[in-house]
Amino acid sequence: MRAKYSGWIRGKNLRPSGVRPHPCRVKYLEPSHLVGRLQRRLLHFIKGISLQTSFLLILGMLSVLLASPGKTGPSPSRPVDASPTADNLQTAATTFLQLPYQGTPPELPQDQGTPGLRLMLRRLSTTAHLMQTVAHPDDEDGGMLTLESRGRGASVLLMTLNRGEGGQNKVGSNLSDVLGVLRTLELLAADEYYGVQERFSRVADFGFSKSADETFQKWGGHDIPLGDMVRVIRTFRPDVLVARFSGTERDGHGHHQASSILTKEAFRAAADPKRFPEQIAQGLRPWQAKKLYIGNVCGFGAMTCPDANWTVRLNTGERSADLGESYVQFAMEGLRHQLSQGSANWTVDPGDRFTFYKLVDSIEPPRLDKDGHEKDFFDGIDTSLLGLAKRLGLEETKLPQLRRGLSEIANKIAQASEAANGNDSSAAAVPLMSVVAALKRVTGEVGKSSLSPDAKSDLVARLEEKSEQAETALNDALNVSLSAAVVSRVGLNGEAVKEAPKKEADALTAVSPGQEFLVAVDFHNGSKDRLFVDGLKLEVPPGWGTISDKTKRVAVKPGDNVQVVFRLKVPNDAAYTRPYWHRDDPETESVNHIDEEKYVTLPFPPPVLRARVEYSVAAAKGANGAQEQEKNGIGATVVTPFVDDAGKERARPLAVVPAFSVALEPGTHVISTHNGASSTVTVGVTSNLNREIPGVLRLDLPQGWRSDPSEIPVKFTHRGEKQDLQFKVFPAGLQEGRARARAIMEVAGKKFSEGYTLVTREDLGSFYYYQPAVQRVSIVDVQVPHDLKVGYIMGAGDDIPTVLEQIGMNVSLVSPERLASEDLSGYGTIVLGIRAYDTQKDVAANNKKLLDFVAAGGTLVVQYNSGVADFNNGHFTPYSAELSRARVSVEEAPVDILAPEDGVFHYPNTITARDFDGWVQERGLYFMDKWDEHFKPLLACNDPGENTQKGGLLQAQYGKGTYIYTGYAFFRQLPAGVPGAVRLYVNLLSAGHEKQ
Repeated sequence: MRAKYSGWIRGKNLRPSGVRPHPCRVKYLEPSHLVGRLQRRLLHFIKGISLQTSFLLILGMLSVLLASPGKTGPSPSRPVDASPTADNLQTAATTFLQLPYQGTPPELPQDQGTPGLRLMLRRLSTTAHLMQTVAHPDDEDGGMLTLESRGRGASVLLMTLNRGEGGQNKVGSNLSDVLGVLRTLELLAADEYYGVQERFSRVADFGFSKSADETFQKWGGHDIPLGDMVRVIRTFRPDVLVARFSGTERDGHGHHQASSILTKEAFRAAADPKRFPEQIAQGLRPWQAKKLYIGNVCGFGAMTCPDANWTVRLNTGERSADLGESYVQFAMEGLRHQLSQGSANWTVDPGDRFTFYKLVDSIEPPRLDKDGHEKDFFDGIDTSLLGLAKRLGLEETKLPQLRRGLSEIANKIAQASEAANGNDSSAAAVPLMSVVAALKRVTGEVGKSSLSPDAKSDLVARLEEKSEQAETALNDALNVSLSAAVVSRVGLNGEAVKEAPKKEADALTAVSPGQEFLVAVDFHNGSKDRLFVDGLKLEVPPGWGTISDKTKRVAVKPGDNVQVVFRLKVPNDAAYTRPYWHRDDPETESVNHIDEEKYVTLPFPPPVLRARVEYSVAAAKGANGAQEQEKNGIGATVVTPFVDDAGKERARPLAVVPAFSVALEPGTHVISTHNGASSTVTVGVTSNLNREIPGVLRLDLPQGWRSDPSEIPVKFTHRGEKQDLQFKVFPAGLQEGRARARAIMEVAGKKFSEGYTLVTREDLGSFYYYQPAVQRVSIVDVQVPHDLKVGYIMGAGDDIPTVLEQIGMNVSLVSPERLASEDLSGYGTIVLGIRAYDTQKDVAANNKKLLDFVAAGGTLVVQYNSGVADFNNGHFTPYSAELSRARVSVEEAPVDILAPEDGVFHYPNTITARDFDGWVQERGLYFMDKWDEHFKPLLACNDPGENTQKGGLLQAQYGKGTYIYTGYAFFRQLPAGVPGAVRLYVNLLSAGHEKQ
């Protein structure tokens, strides 16, 4: 499976070009195939699908239908093999080749044209491999990663233990696993800037933890994340392992501490074949990195550090000519894509910016200066191409020609680098042709040699990595490119008909089993020389079948194109584009289940379809005077172009999804035992098929429950059609407890019971998130004041109003923008959603109006805000109080009721200690730590070994009304249907209204 991705971007001083396999791509688990860069922008292809002087090669309307392997022959796109045999020397375990994965945003201008060529040449010149480990997205040292990858050409990998799914969302209401998908996309966008590959372990972010011990307890011990980290080390084979954190309490978050502790363990464990032997049985080989460093040795952002605390000091404020700014400034541009972390306005000023790391383990004695320092992580490690021969030791005698071959390659790379520094980067093509040919020759010689298995597998993998980089560099120098796009129709001669991109809703961005569609593959020769297309093929998953990649050899003149149109049909058993991991119960599980082991540690599975072209270019004349030709290749992901709501042309990798998306809305439902004799369930069903098709929808309910109607016949007529269908559900008995309802759509004998949504943003790539069509029902014994009118002003976003409506409360959403003009006198209680002061400027601007509402007799409930300084400086409370970052992260922490006589604990529900059972993720966050005597603390709790926190729930009488501040995590508890939290929250809203 040979594929590399290309991109077209038109703009000032930019030209269409084949693009490099950006190192933030995943490594594909298959040997001997060069893969590359994700093509995301098809403007050249879209706007000029039939170009002047283009040559059109049509394999027009050739049908690629579902067929058994016995009928179609072996697919050229072999399945990803997670369990290669141990004697296969070129296994998944030992290849560094990279494959674009779903979810990657458009490539950067700095990765194209001459700057992109120079970057690839820097990478060609070194064999350095560096791996950094962190706990969450946004923990990474982006400046260091960018300096090492883009500045020094090292192959760099970032391993992030979890996907940040347990954190707060600063830009929306999505939490838990869908937030994890979003944060994966955000991190991949940042990785584009850093220039790194990305990996994850299977552990989940279960929320803030104050100790490594709690973290490991939640993660089931050390071995689950350690095994994934060891797997990545054995696959990527870093020379240097760099932990972002120190593994001590100064790291703060327990996840941070755990990430460094695991890194220290993995440094030696990866080299021990007795640790995780199942990986060895799968073909992975033990690997010993040469050095181990830890970070956070001087405090984050420190510009100075005691000499004894550090070994390496790097200046990430160094300016890069190709980037046009410093490495850390460029990295910050990437970090700003992590908007859910609140990074939108983060900046770094020009000038020096230092980062410090300490060497804590080394296989060989380190080479330190008189002060105990090094200049770089790779001091004392030979990362030159010739170093590949030196590392063989005595075995080098088995390959006496290796050193000479590597020296020849290094000299040609140097010539190409010198040529790329001029105005005409095409001058680098000639030496790069020699590099491509020499790497193929040397790799073949190594493969036939008698080297030991470990030495051979490592050397072959590193040479293939260089071959991939050389292929990409040559494509850049020649200015060749490849695009592959879904098209609507073909002309009389079988050519793709030029059309304006469709709106996103109308574009075929996802296909389903049984659907047919067309793909146009377009190869452009932007060089000054005639090229020859030796083969053009569409690579498909196993079982799809494909036409032969043998095409007639075609000459392509400078500026000309070759196009092939394929017709495909999605097999009935095609795999869907979906995460390879899931949790059955995100509220209680802290480790993901892996559904596809072959993808484990990758950000997402790879794209479904890719195109590949093999071509030849005339080289220098040989010794016999004949014109020689060098072979090269280029690939592209199949994408669908569309126009977004803003009118911007975009493209998205083609996905495969179920024919129907079935979702119960909402996904959770809280029923009161006092008014829940029946409830309404809405099922949203969306069709992805562009034809009329009937089906039947029903609910699978707990024993004794019934629905009216029992089933609903449905008919869909076109793709994208959505129907919302309602059932009235009658529970059998209303006792406090939990239940589940599942929706099932049956069409032509096939059942659909999952919903999927596209997770994306304009600045990100995209991926699909799946949920079972299940509604989790929590039956709660809760009394509600039906005559109390509540106004809810949303902050960053939460689902509390939905739960309040479900249990029978009268709740209205009040827009922050309308707050200034809204008549609040009709409300008994106003609630500010989470982080309202942080995110809604109108709330802060109209705070006096809110306090006046309290003074007139209303109740105001303010929930947590994370902008501590802004909140305190704003003086938003009626009396003096200071917000802090204090939190209680252990959800089982005992809670003391400090004022048991207060009405908050009696009306309309009696609150006791049992109401604090069953809470999820955490007790609360951003508690007050100082307050005026007018405030009364109502609850107290603390994490183990810490002082009691009494500032999580404060109440004050102000004028005729009641002011309440709460940092308790009701935004997590109510959607989870935690009974005691629901009762207590209702009481908070009812405070001050007991007499009514």
